[in-house]
Amino acid sequence: MRVPIRRSEILNSTTKTSDDFLSSAALQRYKSELENLVKIKRPEAVKEVQRTAEMGDFSENAAYQMAKGRLRGINSRITSLEEKIKRAVIIKPGVAGKVSIGSIVTVEVGGRQKIFEILGSQESDPLRGKVSYLSPLGVLLIGAVEGDVVKVKTKGGEVEYKILAIE
Repeated sequence: MRVPIRRSEILNSTTKTSDDFLSSAALQRYKSELENLVKIKRPEAVKEVQRTAEMGDFSENAAYQMAKGRLRGINSRITSLEEKIKRAVIIKPGVAGKVSIGSIVTVEVGGRQKIFEILGSQESDPLRGKVSYLSPLGVLLIGAVEGDVVKVKTKGGEVEYKILAIE
């Protein structure tokens, strides 16, 4: 006989653990968003639920259902932010001259200079030059020093990044 497996057990076993590295600016943004949700957005949503509940039958009250859904979404985001803030590991400056989490790295690639900031995956935004230390490029850059050349394999072949400066 096959033992049933709960969906939550499958999700928990396959879900990758998130990394908890955050810059102090990101942590401050999370705290500000949490404060806004707790002090402003949630009380507004609670009032809307109460107002729509007065309209009568809950089963056919679309406005009530929408208000409850919005409140659940706000509560979910509050829980998520509280957890992120609780687990946050603030990125501190690393060893001078060596790429680490929090470093700003100037590289030369294809004859052009690019600047990358090495951060945790929660803040990664490659289009803005913010690269996760877990990304293929980030993994290769961590521990490198000025003058090193790292090669990233892509579908189009290898791309070389020469490290020009580390801040």
